[in-house]
Amino acid sequence: MRILFFIFAIILFACKEEPKPNSTTQGEYSPTHDPYFVQTIDTVSTKGPQSITRNVLQDKNGNLWFATWEGILCYDGKRFTNVTLLKGLIHFHVFSLLEDNDGYLWFGTIGGGVYKYDGKTFTLFTTKNGLSNNIITCMMEEKSGNIWFGTEHGASRYDGKSFTNFTTEDGLSSNSVNTIVQDKYGRIWLGTRVGISYYDGGSFTDIENLDDLSFYNVRSIIEDKTGNIWIGSQDGFWSHEPSTSLMTMRKPLQKISSLFTGFIFEDKNGDLWLSQEDGKEMALFRYKGNAFTKITSSGQVFGITEDRTGKIWFGTERGVYCYDGKSVMDFH
Repeated sequence: MRILFFIFAIILFACKEEPKPNSTTQGEYSPTHDPYFVQTIDTVSTKGPQSITRNVLQDKNGNLWFATWEGILCYDGKRFTNVTLLKGLIHFHVFSLLEDNDGYLWFGTIGGGVYKYDGKTFTLFTTKNGLSNNIITCMMEEKSGNIWFGTEHGASRYDGKSFTNFTTEDGLSSNSVNTIVQDKYGRIWLGTRVGISYYDGGSFTDIENLDDLSFYNVRSIIEDKTGNIWIGSQDGFWSHEPSTSLMTMRKPLQKISSLFTGFIFEDKNGDLWLSQEDGKEMALFRYKGNAFTKITSSGQVFGITEDRTGKIWFGTERGVYCYDGKSVMDFH
């Protein structure tokens, strides 16, 4: 599905003025129609998404949210509600999810910008407000409260009032940003299609693999509970034990697997859950210490999360699935 990123790519210049959010009810912004949006029949259903589901998140209230080709879906434990249809939001498929420390939910679309939801009202931000691009592939809240957005034209940092944009002209390894995380030292790691860069607040530094080459197609970077960095990419699955200086990056870098690794998630027990190559497909694996356990194959496996009861939820090309430790359940 990587080719889908490029279909919508339109180079737009970021506005320098303070953004004035667009009201979805006033129709102040009408982006180009998304041909990949999947129109559903029912707004409320006992069935989950039937199309590509790129990300899963459980909010502080216990509701599960899904970023799908059908838009924004919410599950209260009994029914799935297509919020995009219910609230009359723009019909763009959704790729990324975030709940910030204040409880606001953010929904990144592919081509339509990003929504902020306060529990009642959706506010849409686009390039008209200062975003570097309307294709939002990932989001992250840093310790200071700033929200970072990875896009197809660099990264955007939002301080609640205005956007600051970063591209290859500022030292970023690539303008196609797939994943962003902040480590315990405050550095911002950005995984892109052709490399990894970290931002120390002043400049970007590229990270090379053990062959002195740039990482290729980096899909996920996380920091675990102990402060170790884990990287999923076309080059495989990597771990890094960070230090206050990354000048000796090669020494603490370890390649765990050569298989293409997509999404990485750490559960409450410290186990890692991976979307990893399995023949011609991607499968869900659990990595515990130094051993991999295959859970299931499903063509493609995307975003992964753990709910309050310990169940593992993951998105696929055919919707969402749930693993309770014994069996895999679908919602078709």
